[in-house]
Amino acid sequence: MNDIRRTILWVIFGFSMVLLWDQWQVHNGHKATFFPSPAKQMSNGAASAPAASGVPVANVGATATTSSAAVPAPGVPGAPPVSAAPGAAAVAAAPRERFSVSSDVLKLTFDTEGGSLVQTEFVKQVDMADKSRNFTLLDETRDRTYVAQTGLIAGAAGGTFPTHKTLMTVIPGERKLKDGDKELTVSFESPEVGGVRLVKTYTLARGSYAIAVKHEVVNTGAATVSPQLYLQLVRDGNKPSGESSFYSTFTGPAVYTEAKKYQKVEFADIEKNKVDIEKQAENGYVAMVQHYFASAWLLGDGIKRDLFMRKVDTNLYSVGMITPVDNIAPGGRKIIDAQFFAGPQEEKVLESLAPGLELVKDYGWLTILAKPLYWLLDKLNSFIGNWGWSIMALVLLLKMAFYWLNAKAYASMAKMKAINPKITEMRERLKDNPQQMQQEMMRIYKEEKVNPMGGCFPIMVQIPVFIALYWVLLSSVEMRNAPWTLWIHDLSSPDPFFILPLVMTATTMLQTALNPAPPDPMQAKLMWFMPLAFSVMFFFFPAGLVLYWITNNVLSIAQQWIINTRMGVPPQFNLPKFG
Repeated sequence: MNDIRRTILWVIFGFSMVLLWDQWQVHNGHKATFFPSPAKQMSNGAASAPAASGVPVANVGATATTSSAAVPAPGVPGAPPVSAAPGAAAVAAAPRERFSVSSDVLKLTFDTEGGSLVQTEFVKQVDMADKSRNFTLLDETRDRTYVAQTGLIAGAAGGTFPTHKTLMTVIPGERKLKDGDKELTVSFESPEVGGVRLVKTYTLARGSYAIAVKHEVVNTGAATVSPQLYLQLVRDGNKPSGESSFYSTFTGPAVYTEAKKYQKVEFADIEKNKVDIEKQAENGYVAMVQHYFASAWLLGDGIKRDLFMRKVDTNLYSVGMITPVDNIAPGGRKIIDAQFFAGPQEEKVLESLAPGLELVKDYGWLTILAKPLYWLLDKLNSFIGNWGWSIMALVLLLKMAFYWLNAKAYASMAKMKAINPKITEMRERLKDNPQQMQQEMMRIYKEEKVNPMGGCFPIMVQIPVFIALYWVLLSSVEMRNAPWTLWIHDLSSPDPFFILPLVMTATTMLQTALNPAPPDPMQAKLMWFMPLAFSVMFFFFPAGLVLYWITNNVLSIAQQWIINTRMGVPPQFNLPKFG
C-alpha cells in the first residue's frame, strides 16, 4: 500500500510539473507546449502603426481620475495628433532630424520631433545575436518600436501645448563626452504653442545609465496657464529577439508605488482592459522591463502623479505618469526635474537610483531568499573574480550549510537500501496477498527503525533555496557574456558543444542509480524517467545554470557515497529494468 501511495504521488508530481511548465509558457506569452489552444486573432479594428518614416501616433491616454478629465483620448488612427496645434510645424526653426550623442557607456539617438529619445545603445554590452554590435534597448525601426517621450497636455483649464509631436529646435552643443568631462548636456526648445514654450535638457553623466531630464515650462502668453507634464514609454508587445523557448522571463510594463509596491502587467491584460494598478501617488516610477534590462521614468518623492497604462495602436502599448505643473503667470516659468534610466539590471545601481527600482530584477515570491543569495554570490565574485567559479563556491557553501539535513536524508536512504533485498523477497513471496504484504512491510520498517519518507523531508526543505538560486542566476545581467573557462565564454548562453548538459545528465543518472530502488517496478521506472526528462531541457539552458546544477549533483553524490560507506552499505548502482 505504501508503494502504491508513493507511485501515485510521483505521478501527481510529474503531471503537476508538466501543467506548471505549460502554464508558465502561456503566462510568459509563448504558446502552450503540451496543451495548445487555438491562437487568438488580434482585432483588426485599429489601424496599423506607421512605418519607420515617422513616430507612431502615441498620445497620452486618460487616467481614471476626474482631475485628469481634460487629458486627450487617443485620436482617430491616421488623423493628426490632438496634441499638435495647428500651424505648429510652420513656426519651427529647423527641419526634423535625428542625431546621436554619446558618453562612455551610452550612445543615444534623439528625434527633434518632440525631443524624444528613440534609441539607446549600450557601449559596454554586446548584442548576443550579433556580437559584433552593441546591444540596443530603445529603438525605432520598421519591425520595432520602443521610445521614451515627454510633453505637455492641458489640465482642467484647457488649451494646447507642446507635446512629443511638436517639432523642436536642438540647441547647439557637444555631442560626445570628452575625456576629463563629467557631464554632457543636450537641449531642445519648442516653438510657442498655446502661449507656452517647452525647453528639455538631457544631462548624461560619466559611467551612468541614468539621465537627468529637466523640463522648463515658460509662459509666453498673456494669461495664466496650468499645463500637465507627461512622461511615457511606448513599446510594441513583441518578446525580445533571441529569447529561449525553454524558459521565459517577463517582458512588459511595470509600476511601483509605496502603497501597492511593484506591479507588473502583461501586454495581454492591457489589451483586455484588465489593468489594476495604483492610479495616483506621490512616489514611485513607471518602467518597461525585459530580461536583463529595463527603462524607467523617475520623479522625486512628494510630487503628485497620475499613473496610466494603455493600448496606443495595434501591438503598441504605453506606460507613463502625468504630473501637474501648477499655475504659471504670464512671463513666468516652472521647472520639473525627472530622471530617465535605460540600462542593465545591476542591483546595486538600481537600489541607488530610486526606492523599489531594484524590483525590476524580478525574483518573484522567492525574493526574500534570492536577494541574500545574490549578495553572497556578488561577495564571492569580488574575491574570486570569475562568475563561474563563484557559482561553484556558492553551491559548496550551501551544501555545507545543509550538510546535516542532507546527512539525515542520505542515512535514511542507506537504511532503505540495506533492507531492500528483504523487502524484495517479501514482496515476491506475498505478491498474491496485498494486505499481508503491507502488514509485513510495516513490520520490517518498524523492526529496522526505517522511515520510508525520512529521505524526502530534509531534501524538500532545501528546494526553495535552490529554486531561488536558479532565479538569481537566470536574472543576473552579470552572467551575460561572462566567461568561465576553456570553451565557456558566456554563462548566460547554452553550452555551444553541449558538454555541460551531457555531464549534468550523467551526474543526474548516477545520483538516481545510487538511490535505493523502489520495490514497485512502475515506481522504479518513474524514478528514472522523471530526472532524465528534465535533464533534456538543460541542453537549452544557460551554461551558468547547468554549472550550478552539476556542482550540486557532484557534491550530493560525494556526500551520499561517504555516508553509505560509513554505514556499512557499500555504494551500488541500481540500474533500471525496462523490459
